[in-house]
Amino acid sequence: MSSHPRRPIGSILGIGLVSGALIWGGHSLTVSDAATALSQGIASASGISPAPGFSDVAKRVTPAVVNITTVMTENVADGSPVPDELRERMEEFFGKPFGPRDRRPGDPFDHRAPRRGQGSGVIISPDGYIVTNNHVIAQAREVSVMLPDKREFRGKIIGVDPKSDLAVIKINAGHLPTVTWGDASSLQVGEYVLAVGNPFGLNSTVTLGIVSAVGRGQMGITQYEDFIQTDAAINPGNSGGALVNTKGELVGINTAIFSQSGGYQGVGFAVSATMAKPIYESLIKTGKVVRGYLGIGLQGLNQDLAMAFGLKDAKGALISDVKAGSPADQAGLKQGDVIVSYQGTLVEDGVALQRLVTRTTVGVRVTLNVIRDGHERELTVRVGEQPDDSKVAKVQHGDSDAALSGLVVEELDQDRAKQLGFQGASGVVVTRVAPDSSAERAGLSAGDVIQEMNRRPIKSVKDFEKVSADLKKGANVLMLINRRGNSLFVSTKV
Repeated sequence: MSSHPRRPIGSILGIGLVSGALIWGGHSLTVSDAATALSQGIASASGISPAPGFSDVAKRVTPAVVNITTVMTENVADGSPVPDELRERMEEFFGKPFGPRDRRPGDPFDHRAPRRGQGSGVIISPDGYIVTNNHVIAQAREVSVMLPDKREFRGKIIGVDPKSDLAVIKINAGHLPTVTWGDASSLQVGEYVLAVGNPFGLNSTVTLGIVSAVGRGQMGITQYEDFIQTDAAINPGNSGGALVNTKGELVGINTAIFSQSGGYQGVGFAVSATMAKPIYESLIKTGKVVRGYLGIGLQGLNQDLAMAFGLKDAKGALISDVKAGSPADQAGLKQGDVIVSYQGTLVEDGVALQRLVTRTTVGVRVTLNVIRDGHERELTVRVGEQPDDSKVAKVQHGDSDAALSGLVVEELDQDRAKQLGFQGASGVVVTRVAPDSSAERAGLSAGDVIQEMNRRPIKSVKDFEKVSADLKKGANVLMLINRRGNSLFVSTKV
């Protein structure tokens, strides 16, 4: 009887199945021998130095992955940082990590009733610094940390970074087991990884999987995203736990799952150590995270937008807005510029640019290559420090492939502009979009304010009608719209 490994062994050459035996590096192994070799992760008979087996990695890592439990008081009325609406969104991604609500008898709607949460954490330093997810300890009035050896400690919150969903806590202990940081930038799709945590309160659980993708962004989970996607089983309670490579090095902090049931469905996400390590170090040193800042809104490119801006392909970061007085404004960057290079590094999209900027030391001058009106130019900008109240525009998608049919617009008077949250804005407001019309398929919706068409300003319905009349059927039209205070380019066909 023959047996096949569930996944290919990427580091082993010359594998064949012959009458229940594997030919491995020129040597014949029985299936049971091959299974043992696989579990130990070695190249064996070929003379290659053996690497640590999965069991060795698990033994080394699990002592440093802790169980975190919290007691929280929630009061939506007093400005709670985790209101019900946000909690529902978090539970959509994190699989209800906080557990059931513990309400007072006879008072099912009391928002001050204590809630108990549970998650995981990773000991980074022997003197008790632990990295975890912010959502694990958010709004906690008590934090308890249990080590795998059953010792319990009171945890102190050192710093939190909700924008990446990371946090650092500390316990008063010494000579603790630790997990060392690994190089997440060298991870390859298909590489084995282990997830270690405490799902459903089951301490020191280890699961095995592969790296399904790297550099995941635009997930809408956090403001700043650099996720490793893995099929290693991650469930509620795993949040804040370790994702390690086959050397036992920390390459990610398990953070979220994609699930329609609340449980594991083969798609999990871990914050890359490339992002997590500097945040951890910054929280320990200063209690906050200092990020680079340009002061621009970014938008994703598609083929239509690329064509409209004279690009050869849909690569680069499209500037949809420039904040007045920001470093970008002072450097001469303009709305509609497409950044294609940052300090010599090619920019694939807005998410990639965002990562580069936020990791740049404040005060450093950087060189940008931008495409403006079909021509490339070089600009220099001094990176600033992101304000605490900064709301960096999300990288938005410009998915549009249709036209202006089914669209009704009206003048934007001062009262309507105020109602829509605009100050001194000009344009025409979309009041109706017919269902299943080309305008709806283009992504337009009621309340959008059209400010430009083919780079021509639109200040009235008359302007809109004049520009529309000049459009030939089948031609592309590039529109600049303002949606709830955020600028966005949309490219459609008429």
